[in-house]
Amino acid sequence: MKIVIIGAGVAGAILARRLSRLPGLNVHCLERVGPEDHSESGTGLNVGPNAIKALRRCDPALAASVEAASLPWKHWHVAMADGTVLMDLPLTQVADNPGIRIRWSELYRVLREGAGTAIRYGCQVEHIGPCTQAGKTCVRYTQDGQTITLDGIDLLIGADGRYSATRAAFSGLPEPRHIGVAILRTLVPDTSAGLIDDYGQWFNGAHRLLAFRVPPGQVYIAATYPVEPGAPLKDEWKTEASMRATYTPASGQPSAQMAWLLDALCANLAEAHWARMQESDVLFAEPQADVLYLGDSAHGMAPTLGQGATQAMEDACAAALLIEAEVAAGRLAARGWLQAIDAARRERIRFVMALSVQATDTMLAGADPVAGTRWKTEAPFLADLATLFRDVPLPSPQPSPQRGEGANPTRASSLPLPLEEGWGEGPHGRNFP
Repeated sequence: MKIVIIGAGVAGAILARRLSRLPGLNVHCLERVGPEDHSESGTGLNVGPNAIKALRRCDPALAASVEAASLPWKHWHVAMADGTVLMDLPLTQVADNPGIRIRWSELYRVLREGAGTAIRYGCQVEHIGPCTQAGKTCVRYTQDGQTITLDGIDLLIGADGRYSATRAAFSGLPEPRHIGVAILRTLVPDTSAGLIDDYGQWFNGAHRLLAFRVPPGQVYIAATYPVEPGAPLKDEWKTEASMRATYTPASGQPSAQMAWLLDALCANLAEAHWARMQESDVLFAEPQADVLYLGDSAHGMAPTLGQGATQAMEDACAAALLIEAEVAAGRLAARGWLQAIDAARRERIRFVMALSVQATDTMLAGADPVAGTRWKTEAPFLADLATLFRDVPLPSPQPSPQRGEGANPTRASSLPLPLEEGWGEGPHGRNFP
């Protein structure tokens, strides 16, 4: 059975590693960049506790490698620009394990190394489309000057990001829904002397700086401010004068954290990445072809709760476990796999996307960050956050076949899952379902 994965990002690399070990599957994962080129993802990210929970259950060895390359995310701190604290939430209240803080480039490195020879690098995809066999597809690409055609593909997986060429070839790219918030991201050297560590947010009205430390010694900064939905980002906003006017409180006395962040942000504006927050319609499976979408290819979402890469991990883990179960049962019809994955993921993603947009309220034009943060400390939102972080729907892991480089024959569910100090049993009497 021939499976082709387009893109070795978060979802693609995780899935390539798992599926390449299954008997009877011929897996090709095509990645455009070279094996050492992770420079396109130069900033940092936080990955939610739910993704780490999913990865620990699906692939404990890979989860351990990811966690070893990162710092734990254990706390959520919110304050005003002058230092007035609005929220200080230990994630132990809403999660069964920590999340992580990591550079994008390092996450890619760990996941791609984990997939080993299942990934083919330097592949420039030239054509994606249906073939003459009903439901099956064809991909043509060049690698090292040679043109290669993969025809009669039983399952094509688009894991090639928000602007997925795979999705464009079959359904067309979805129309983005702009949230009304601009975001710039940058990664700076950590000279804060401990001022910045775990996940923190600082508001000056609706204008927010978010920051946290990532290894080996850097700080990720994300600045947001309201914009008209769909409006272009103006060049005059991308200046030091604009940044300082936007994020300095009316008193003129920012907190020590805010002052350091503002200096670091302004010193690195030339390297910052600018974008507009947006989301897009969910599509996991093509109706007329055996094509699956995962991660941003399936559901572009607002980054407010850090669920972009997080949900890509959840997608990949759920898809891997479902496909492994189908293969173990001898059910090799890709259409059945697509239906099972769609059923397992659709409502979960809708919940996550809706919660992410809801939590963006403090960043919209005219927002009151005090009132907007207050409701996030109350029981209904905390219950939703616990659902997000704890209630990760995954099928039971199957034994890992002893096939391919790095195959692990141990049944994943029998492995002990490490707990960190301060992370005890959850409200359901266990740490992992």
